[in-house]
Amino acid sequence: MKLLIVESPAKCKTISNYLGEDYVVESSIGHVRDLSIKGKGGFGVDINNNFAPEYVILKDKVEVVNKLKKLAKKAEHVYLATDPDREGEAISWHLQQVLEENESKVSRIVFNEITKTTILKAITQDRDIDMNLVHSQESRRILDRIIGFRLSSLLQQKLGSKSAGRVQSVALKLVCDREKEIKDFNPVEYWELFASLYYDNQDNILKAKLTSYKGEKLSISSKEEMDKVISSLTNSYTIKDIVQKNRSKQSKPPFITSTLQQDASIKFNYPAKRIMGIAQRLYEGIDIGSERVGLITYMRTDSIRLSDEFVNSSKNFIIDKYGNNYFKGAKTSNINKLNVQDAHEAIRPTSINRTPESVKKYLNLEEFKIYSLIYNRAIASLMSDAVVKDTKVIVDNNGYEFILNGEENVFDGYLRVYDEAKVDETEDENTSLLPSLKVKDTLCFKELSPEQKFTQPPFRYSEARLIKKMEELGIGRPSTYALTMETLRARAYATMEKKAFVPTDQGMLTSEQLDIYFSSIINVQYTALMEEKLDLIALDKLVWYEEIRKFYDDFVPLIEYARDNMVKIYPKMTDEICPECGSPLVIRRGPFGEFTACSNYPKCKYIKKAPKKEVVSTGVICPVCKQGEIVERTSTHGRSKGQLFYACNLYPKCKTTYSGIPQDTVCEVCGKVMIKVGDIIRCSNEKCTTNKKQDK
Repeated sequence: MKLLIVESPAKCKTISNYLGEDYVVESSIGHVRDLSIKGKGGFGVDINNNFAPEYVILKDKVEVVNKLKKLAKKAEHVYLATDPDREGEAISWHLQQVLEENESKVSRIVFNEITKTTILKAITQDRDIDMNLVHSQESRRILDRIIGFRLSSLLQQKLGSKSAGRVQSVALKLVCDREKEIKDFNPVEYWELFASLYYDNQDNILKAKLTSYKGEKLSISSKEEMDKVISSLTNSYTIKDIVQKNRSKQSKPPFITSTLQQDASIKFNYPAKRIMGIAQRLYEGIDIGSERVGLITYMRTDSIRLSDEFVNSSKNFIIDKYGNNYFKGAKTSNINKLNVQDAHEAIRPTSINRTPESVKKYLNLEEFKIYSLIYNRAIASLMSDAVVKDTKVIVDNNGYEFILNGEENVFDGYLRVYDEAKVDETEDENTSLLPSLKVKDTLCFKELSPEQKFTQPPFRYSEARLIKKMEELGIGRPSTYALTMETLRARAYATMEKKAFVPTDQGMLTSEQLDIYFSSIINVQYTALMEEKLDLIALDKLVWYEEIRKFYDDFVPLIEYARDNMVKIYPKMTDEICPECGSPLVIRRGPFGEFTACSNYPKCKYIKKAPKKEVVSTGVICPVCKQGEIVERTSTHGRSKGQLFYACNLYPKCKTTYSGIPQDTVCEVCGKVMIKVGDIIRCSNEKCTTNKKQDK
């Protein structure tokens, strides 16, 4: 009997079907050991002996380890088949240590997909455990333990914050810095002018945008300037020039972990944790009729490489289905990109012949969606460029130049299977198909549409945007993105509003204090550099304990200085006594601000109710329901948090809100109520620009 050990129980069933009765397939259910909490600082390492780690078997894995040891004693050989990354390599090493078998009896196998052919091939290519990969993972774990124990403990004592982390805290800084940008942003007014025109059919309206005057780019910053431009225009619009050129649109490379999370988040509104859970199931094995097979390759990767075998089979598939001119070939590997590990492939289907439709009946809806996305992206990456004819028509009116943009597909290429516009937040709005036009043609005028606009602050980070930013900056690794997203929420450092991260007061406080005392290590550059060093350790180009020593020697003085100088903000003592147990009441800080509670917590869980804020009435009857009155309110969330607005006091029965106090007049253009904001009377309809910023 031979024993093969994997991490996940779900893999056991799939792989058992391939190997037959001569093999027993068992699962370690993840890690079986972790650092102890002994030694200086409870780090589980001997700081004075090159940070030598001391490991203990996890309490909930004692039975698992005992079972595996008994099976290993009976087995003629043990194959360690944990995941094909550093974490998996480390788990295999820990298993080798606890099994206490002769090293010649235990070997490591790796595979990037769970199919019969791949598993059988992997067994014939077994090898020793790569200790460089193990040391890289150990280094990450030790660093996280040191930071987690020392820094988290400090923040808990001083600020009441729950945790800090090497990657987590930098991600929080990105979120908080973006919030400060939004708060400090000053909008700038600008105007755009569109002319509605037609050529030979009034039903086919062409919308031309004013861009320049006599060849010079035109910028309009006020209504007065816009009125001056409009007064200079006639009803004569003549085509001055037409520029046409073909443009190639390349498909994107196959998915890596970060891009899968980004696209699935945008397209399906799934959080990163859910996306990875779905991908895990597709990787570990799905019953499809008479067989159980992994449908996709390993989903934690940052390489866009595709195997020659997959490319060759896809070539035949694409040519047979679409034609010779639809196949282009694989994109080059991104191994030269900073921090990329090319140990395994991009995320792709294990067989090009398992089309989404052919396996749909075996998948639930979310599995089908993710599999279709992965399949179509992989096949599209091998297909020819799409070719588009861009048409730019310059329309002249008294020296003012308007632009019409048209787009026509010449060759669909990869767009036959994967339209990236549907999953790309930055994709431009589609341009129209223009009629047949010639220079000096005259277009008929219908109307002008001036639009007042204001520059907008930067977007908050959605999960997709934050993952993309972390990847660009070299922060974290494929296995850490989803966990980081969850941690920001779980620690109450951020909430989600309109699918975007909004830092809580506690999150802002935590980030600010880390910036004051730990800016030299909790920053983008240092974190990215540490990731590079972990990569070099994995390649045996750096000595792992020497790099930890450098970090430790930088870190300890910062901790000691912060311990002596960081102000202990919470809890704050008060003069009040708890009405339930007689202990003093203290002011604590929660995720959403201060609150007063018993100092004897958790024995006494008394929390003082906050006094209700006195309602300030404007004396104006609600113009919508005619029953309530308009009162002052303060926004408690979103971009407008802390800002004053006005609403009906009968909420939620009446949900009328305004940014100013309603007046007795209505807008002559749209009929909405006029409101007073400061010294200005304007329309309450944000989309109505006619009366905005005009005095009554």
